Amino acid sequence: MSQAKIIAIDGPAASGKTTLGVQLARRLDYLFFDTGVMYRAITWAALDRGVPLDNPEALTRLAEEVVIDVRPPSRDDGRLSDVLLDGQDITWEIRHPQVDQNVSVVSAYPGVRSALFNHQRRVGLRGHVVMVGRDIGTVVLPEADLKIYLDASVEERARRRYAELVARGASARYEDVLEDMHRRDRIDSTRAIAPLRPAEDAVILSSDGLEADEVLERALALVHQCQEQPSRE
Repeated sequence: MSQAKIIAIDGPAASGKTTLGVQLARRLDYLFFDTGVMYRAITWAALDRGVPLDNPEALTRLAEEVVIDVRPPSRDDGRLSDVLLDGQDITWEIRHPQVDQNVSVVSAYPGVRSALFNHQRRVGLRGHVVMVGRDIGTVVLPEADLKIYLDASVEERARRRYAELVARGASARYEDVLEDMHRRDRIDSTRAIAPLRPAEDAVILSSDGLEADEVLERALALVHQCQEQPSRE
């Protein structure tokens, strides 16, 4: 019997990847690693340091020079992990709306993705990990034991992101969030390097109309099915 030691969860923004990844990692006692925090950290660093977001060379240099670390949460304030950039805790800073609006642009640059690729892969290959992102199953860890592509309609995803922003006290309009979601989907799916798409052997799971617990149970069933398959070794 094989064991799903590496689980990749890909999908568009606000499809529920983080919620599923966190719950699945807890049930399996695995590491939860959202690779998106790295791109958010670079985006925040560029905004904070005045690096032009339309300068891929400067952004690539920034991604190569800074030290990004992801650690278990040190505070009980709702964070899923500590995100550190050059030793500075930027866990909540990377969730600002301005980062939301620009992270897809920054993450589309080949140099930025290349600078972060090796670290992502190094973490994943340790095993016993649930990795969440846009290109885990297709690029970062194509050898993952289980690949899930979690999807949802753009309207449902915009509603979830809007509710999240309001819950944090941010000023937001649903129409603006929906427009931004369309824009991010367009950028993510048409970029030249590692465009958002399901891996050929991914299981496509739609979260439309499902509660988080229902999505989790379906994912756990996929894990169990994977474990019942003959080992690849």
